[in-house]
Amino acid sequence: MPISDWFKAREAKRYVTPNGPVDTSDLPDGVWIKCEECRRTVYQGDMESNLQVCPGCGAHGDLTAADRIAYLVDEGSFVETDGSLGSVDPLSFTSGKPYAGALEAARENTGMREAVLTGRATILERPVVVGAMDFRFIGASMGSAVGERITRAFELALTERTPLVLAVASGGARMQEGMLSLMQMAKTASAAARLSEAHVPYIALLTNPTMGGVTASFATLADVIYAEPHARIGFAGPRLVEQTIRTGLPKGFQSAESLLAHGMVDAVVDRRELTERVALTLDYLGSGGE
Repeated sequence: MPISDWFKAREAKRYVTPNGPVDTSDLPDGVWIKCEECRRTVYQGDMESNLQVCPGCGAHGDLTAADRIAYLVDEGSFVETDGSLGSVDPLSFTSGKPYAGALEAARENTGMREAVLTGRATILERPVVVGAMDFRFIGASMGSAVGERITRAFELALTERTPLVLAVASGGARMQEGMLSLMQMAKTASAAARLSEAHVPYIALLTNPTMGGVTASFATLADVIYAEPHARIGFAGPRLVEQTIRTGLPKGFQSAESLLAHGMVDAVVDRRELTERVALTLDYLGSGGE
């Protein structure tokens, strides 16, 4: 089918989400996608209008940091802070490929300078300091610059007595920076403690995946911890845990639902309901602490 005829056909019909297999050989790339969970073929436009949540099974797809913030905050309210901060290569690290090259590639592929985006915004007209991590950028690992940006977000929330909302996704510490990376755990945890002592609300949203040193520091120190459905959350991976304890793990180990059952998160919240839930939580906690 010529591309001109395809566009005419698209305008003449209304797309719906199919319940069964669809022949996509006659369609340009990007029009249909296959859900990784239920394996249904879904129209890309339906996924976009549904915040990248599968309309068939409810599986939550990956989001960029910019999209996650856009879905969460009021339109046009986000103003980035500390956008110039980025990692360097203090150890001249090389393993397979140079770390400096990995940084350059990540910046080119994502259009971001670092793996976290922070700034000021409003959520249903409630002022917040907000941040989101982007797994595309070296697994959203926490190096010196990521730790500094997150610490500055805590400090900005403390200075302005404005609630902090962080959407977290990370593979853990960025080991290419060695001890400098591990130090970010203590730095961000200390910043979270200072915000807590000042009674300024901090809400964390744990998304898929949230692992390693990020889980072990600021991600789980929030006043209220929400998680997206089926998000994988933990410290070490399941294989390492099994090798350490020398036994198998239960089904659903490290899932958001398992953590909820064991009291590690406060609620598992559908992405489509998150804005209203965060706004309500901010009202319960108070806007800036007294």
